[in-house]
Amino acid sequence: MSIKQNRSNATRERILAAAALVLTRKGYAGTRLVDIAELAQLRAPAVYYYFESRDELVAEVMVVGQQRLRDHVSAALDALPPETPALERICTAIEAHLRVELELSDFATAVSRNSGQVPPDIRTELARESAEYHALWRSLLSEAQDDGVIRPDVDLRAARMLIIGALNWAPEWWNSSRGSVDSVVATAQSMIRHGLDAAPTLVSLIDRRSRCLESK
Repeated sequence: MSIKQNRSNATRERILAAAALVLTRKGYAGTRLVDIAELAQLRAPAVYYYFESRDELVAEVMVVGQQRLRDHVSAALDALPPETPALERICTAIEAHLRVELELSDFATAVSRNSGQVPPDIRTELARESAEYHALWRSLLSEAQDDGVIRPDVDLRAARMLIIGALNWAPEWWNSSRGSVDSVVATAQSMIRHGLDAAPTLVSLIDRRSRCLESK
């Protein structure tokens, strides 16, 4: 690859990163090319050399954001030993998702904050990428229920939508003054683990039987 091409790619990445940050801070309606260009240290007309319109740029940021989220979560899961229990795999996915949203990527945060604001054509493009991420979670939850660690009464589709929705909402309310990312991760893992786990029901039954025997 030529030096010129390298510079062109670097500039394009700089524009995308600037657009992701502006989208995160100002939302779709408040995002202007002039603000993106200023953040990317370019003149506004230069952006049109790389993207034909604001919406083309926004669409790419959103798709890249979803891809990076999925890739990060997938990599975290792939790094686990094969014998890792199903609920631990779910907890790993929770942590990876939240760390992308809260620490690592303006792209992912731009997706969660703007997916309901963008025009239908961008939403349609984003939905295709989002479907792959939902498939990852569908597999995680199905495997856990097949292993008997998720209660059989849990609606897996509802659980998947609620989990992803809650994780995506975290950037809307969290900031560093409200506690550490570690605390948010641990709390989310605890709530989801105990909400899904079949074990508490068994423990409750055993405990209830023990109390009953003691009272006799």
